[in-house]
Amino acid sequence: MKYTFLLFVSLNFALFGQNLNETKNTIAKPLISKDSLAQKVWVDSLLSKMTLDEKIGQLFMVQAYSNKNDNHKQEIINLIEKHHIGGMIFMQGSPEKQINLYNDYQSKSKVPLLVGFDGEWGLSMRIKPSFAYPWNMTLGAVQNDSLIYQVGKQIGKHCKEVGVHINFAPVVDINTNPKNPIIGNRSFGEDRENVTQKSIAFINGMQSVGVLANAKHFPGHGDTASDSHKTLPVVNFDINRLDSIEMYPYKQLAQSNLASVMVAHLDVPALKTEKGRPTSISKKVITDLLKNKIGFKGLVFTDALNMNGVASYTTADQVALEAFKAGNDMLLIPVDVEKGIATIHKAITDSLISEKRLDSSVVKVLQAKYWAGLNELELLKTTNIQQRIHTVEDDLLFKKVAENAITLVNNNHDFLPLKRLDTLSIASISLGDESSSEFVEILNKYKNINIVKGVDQGNFKNKLVKYNTVIIGVHKSDANPWKSFEISNAEISLINAISKTKKVILTVFASPYALLKLNGFKNISNVIVAYQNNPVFQSVAAQQIFGALPFLGKLPVSVAKEHVVGSGIVTKSINRLQYGTPDEVGMNTAKLSKIDSIANIVISGKMSPGLQVLVAKDNKVVFEKSYGYYTYDKQQKVNNNSMYDLASLTKILGAFPLYLKAFEDGVYHLDDTLGDLLPMYKDSPLGDLLVIDMFAHQSGLKAWIPYYLKTLDSVSNKPMSKWYQPTKGNGYNVKVAENIFMKDEYIDSIYETIKITPLRKKRDYMYSGLPFLLFKKILENHYHKPMDVLLAENFTNSLGADKLLYTPLNKYKKDSIVPSEEDHYYRYQRLQGNVHDMAAAMFGGVTGNAGLFGNANNVAKMMQLYLNKGVYGDHKYFKSNTFNNFNKSYFRNRDNRRALILDKPSFDSKVLNTCNCVSSKSFGHSGFTGTFAWADPETNLIYIFLSNRTYPTMDNNLLGKKDIRTNIQQLIQDAVIE
Repeated sequence: MKYTFLLFVSLNFALFGQNLNETKNTIAKPLISKDSLAQKVWVDSLLSKMTLDEKIGQLFMVQAYSNKNDNHKQEIINLIEKHHIGGMIFMQGSPEKQINLYNDYQSKSKVPLLVGFDGEWGLSMRIKPSFAYPWNMTLGAVQNDSLIYQVGKQIGKHCKEVGVHINFAPVVDINTNPKNPIIGNRSFGEDRENVTQKSIAFINGMQSVGVLANAKHFPGHGDTASDSHKTLPVVNFDINRLDSIEMYPYKQLAQSNLASVMVAHLDVPALKTEKGRPTSISKKVITDLLKNKIGFKGLVFTDALNMNGVASYTTADQVALEAFKAGNDMLLIPVDVEKGIATIHKAITDSLISEKRLDSSVVKVLQAKYWAGLNELELLKTTNIQQRIHTVEDDLLFKKVAENAITLVNNNHDFLPLKRLDTLSIASISLGDESSSEFVEILNKYKNINIVKGVDQGNFKNKLVKYNTVIIGVHKSDANPWKSFEISNAEISLINAISKTKKVILTVFASPYALLKLNGFKNISNVIVAYQNNPVFQSVAAQQIFGALPFLGKLPVSVAKEHVVGSGIVTKSINRLQYGTPDEVGMNTAKLSKIDSIANIVISGKMSPGLQVLVAKDNKVVFEKSYGYYTYDKQQKVNNNSMYDLASLTKILGAFPLYLKAFEDGVYHLDDTLGDLLPMYKDSPLGDLLVIDMFAHQSGLKAWIPYYLKTLDSVSNKPMSKWYQPTKGNGYNVKVAENIFMKDEYIDSIYETIKITPLRKKRDYMYSGLPFLLFKKILENHYHKPMDVLLAENFTNSLGADKLLYTPLNKYKKDSIVPSEEDHYYRYQRLQGNVHDMAAAMFGGVTGNAGLFGNANNVAKMMQLYLNKGVYGDHKYFKSNTFNNFNKSYFRNRDNRRALILDKPSFDSKVLNTCNCVSSKSFGHSGFTGTFAWADPETNLIYIFLSNRTYPTMDNNLLGKKDIRTNIQQLIQDAVIE
């Protein structure tokens, strides 16, 4: 099993299709089980032994709480033992307490209790802690109904774990009134076909695991302006409208395997009910219309009888009687069970109702109990209940729903997804009353986004003057679906004002109805509905804005004349890194978590004060953590934005991409000589060196030359004033470190030193940094630009790799950079933002050998570019053939594992440059300061390790001696599920 989730999706998709076909064979018999004969024997046996009052008791489903005291528990037990109630609906509480009470209550009942629950979006609607799926409105935006089936199935599984046999879900009301105070987000939307298909999918999913579904609120609560909990709402439409909209889903569902329907407390004059009589106690609505005309044969429930919409109609006992006479099978949350039973008993004995009518409902109740498995009642266990009602599958499905729901409503000039990042200066503004942290954090993984606070109509022009693009996030509470979604008038004015002068990406983390007040939002370039202000939705929306994920959702409701229900712009992904979890890519989360232990060993063992580790697979970052501190005095913690001196990773992250570009530009060929490219070396022993040999580290050049030693005073061992001064200017412009500027002309001395340094006699493999100094000169001579500018203009700016750069102190504050050493031999200061490598320092911190700084996330972007063979963010940086030609070991027959610039896995088991567990196609490099980057095309894995093992002194190499970097690599490889 390679990918757990993919298998989970495909199996459920197949079952979903199978269930739709099976539906045709269960018309009008939703409560009949597959073993119908055994079911009939069980039902008849129980019914034949019941007294009249015991039968009447089966009609009642009372509310039970798991967060109340023993007095409440005893009240429920009394109802069970004295009045023989048919079931209970669990309300607020906790999973553990509900399970314990379930066991207690079932043990007290002669006939197993049917347990109900309001879990429209999962158990969290009533009990905590538990898992919450998105609201129906969000699900209504999803175009793949197999996902809705899976949501129903997962909610059904959770219900079974806590003893729920019937879940009063889904809401099938068609929400045509944006101001509906009670339905709104609980509806799948305003389109009758979409609502119906989503309902069927949800019902089939939930009932596939043995939990009865319930469609509510018949005949339709979607276009009401009041709440039936508080009053009796009036639905004042004619019969044609009701038939074509409100009741349409029920007519379709009656032909499916829907187990039950809940009848609402509504006043619907067109249905010819007695004036002011709630539909929930109307025989015309329930028996004549729902049962006879529509033909529904499942269980019929009242909505809660303690709601003012019905409770104020007459006395509690008469409400119960009228509800039963109307045709309901179960009376939900009656106000007075004892009086209700007595009143119904009297009506039967007085022959106002026949016992046959009673039996017909009791039989259906008992059939439902058998269908739910109560003929073989088992007590429940609380062991690992939290793990059982919140699984990996739940998290994966939740994110899949978010990816499929979020809707791109407006996209002027196809601005989204954002492509030319080098042309964009982006500000982020957060509006609303809830957190935007995950949204902003993920946005910043793609490009530096400046968070601008305190923006209002009076200051926005000044505050946003530096930016051409503004991402505005509107964040409203999603604590429950009834929370206000409205954007304030002041916020609307601000959004409209900014939109007149800037490209705006408005992302609304709330109901799509929030857009109604924007009056068509014609001036807003780009509008996204993200539905819920949940961290997962925030993360997905940010990834979609930058094209890592596509936009797939469609509006479930209309929000403007031009943006009606069913509209939405679908986009494609553009090969940028995504951000997710190990389970999404078939990796074992528990195994990856062992990296934490190794990191703690590194820090406690003083191998490095801190570190960053990143793992990406299949174009998705699935592990990114920072550990420890900048230094051992623990003054500043490392975070994911902290930048490290990358040392020799510069060779593959700074030099390598430019060498690929120069190769394609014809600046050099692999069989060129150094003399061809740098005439000053033509007549020297180095003149005949081939590019391919230099790139493969077998040219005969020395490993390194300590140029700086000749610039130090022989007595004090400190920089000589001849070569250095504390301020820039007068020919001293090369910044070596803080307040140390080297004389410009000494760079020529370095090149001359290289020229006269003897080559090794044997041209075998020896790692050397000298070619990277020489090629700096070749590149800059050809392009007439400094190497750092070339890298930024051609790669990092457009990649969004803002934190992969040379001389970071020119752009970032010092406290965002991790120190690499306390230098007591050359610069005599803490090196923090100035390059550690002495040679690179003498070139102002910019060479192909060393000088780059970065964080793991930005390093991963460049490594992903290589795995993508030159394509990233819909932009082609170099040809795949060019990369392939460089990622090749040309000299294995000479015991040289190296490709061109790139390191390759050793074929000597005694040399552990990797874990020896990666493929021969893999590539990467390590760095002197304690860094490592590796990518494997066969597994699509990227592994980044950054540390400052050289702090406080480079003499500390415990990290290398303990093989920490390669040990983690082995652990990552082991985490891949085959």
